[in-house]
This record gives sequence, C-alpha cells and structure tokens, in this order.
Amino acid sequence: MDELIVAAGGALVGILAIVALLRRRGSSDRAESKRAHEQAQQREPPVELGETYEFGVTDFTDHHSGARVAVGKVEGFVLFTEDVPDSVSTGDVIRAKVLSFNKGRTSADATYEGK
Repeated sequence: MDELIVAAGGALVGILAIVALLRRRGSSDRAESKRAHEQAQQREPPVELGETYEFGVTDFTDHHSGARVAVGKVEGFVLFTEDVPDSVSTGDVIRAKVLSFNKGRTSADATYEGK
C-alpha cells in the first residue's frame, strides 16, 4: 500500500512539472507576440496601399461579417485577405491587393487576386 502511495505521489509531481513547463512556454509565446506587436507599431508597414503581394496563407479566421478571411504575412506584416475561394488552403501561396491599414497600421486588409 505504501508503494502505491509513493508511486501516485511521484506521478502527481511529474504531472505538475509538465503543467508548469507548458504554462511557462505559453507565457513565453505571449511575451514574444507582444514584443512583435510593439515592434510593428514602431515601423512603417512594408506594404503599400493598392499594391499586390504574394505570400503564404498561415491561417483562416472569420471576418465580423462571417466571411472566411485568409491570414498571411509579408515581411512579418499581417494581411487579412477577403474574397478567398474555398479551394485555397493553409500553406497555399496567394496574391492579394492591399486595400487599407488597421488603426495602428500593424496589419492591413486585402482582397484576393489569385494563386
């Protein structure tokens, strides 16, 4: 019986150590994201309004209208691209025309131009 209690205690300590490591990693990811955002606020966007850029789709999100929007980066600058066909998947390279910047000029909205 004592061996069972010791084994269970050891397992609990191991689980708690893993949880602590995962929390630390998540905190590090959030800190890195915050640093990247702050740096983006301090630089000029590497894209221009009306210009078309080619980039890989890293993710999809839903626009406030409910439309599917592709997310990608040009030189670390985030573009949210609308009117993307359903045939486009994460990892595909697309072309999009920049339409507008967000309030802080840390990202931009674009419209799909093709693959």
